[in-house]
Amino acid sequence: MQLLFDSFNEFLIIKFKGELDHHSTEEARKIIDDHYFKDNKKKVILDLRDVVFMDSSGIGLIMGRYKLFKESGGEVFIVSSNPYLDRILQMSGIFKIMKIYSSIDSAIDNN
Repeated sequence: MQLLFDSFNEFLIIKFKGELDHHSTEEARKIIDDHYFKDNKKKVILDLRDVVFMDSSGIGLIMGRYKLFKESGGEVFIVSSNPYLDRILQMSGIFKIMKIYSSIDSAIDNN
């Protein structure tokens, strides 16, 4: 799993590349949380377009970040245009609690 960080105005953009599974989620969690609290951006975009595999640990990572960021006054948005991942997000119920967009631009423009 590779994580790339960028920011735009009040947005922290986190781009995930590779497999989001039990081998990578603990380290990813620490890195993401560190960036979130260091950068002090309250709107977070999780860009999942380049995720090729995700298991329940990946869902747990997303849900845990959602809960933590919401509790600290933040918002979380997901970018995904991957049918495989969209199905997982729908089955897990994430579609019901987080806004999901097909591009970073649309996530920014609508928030």
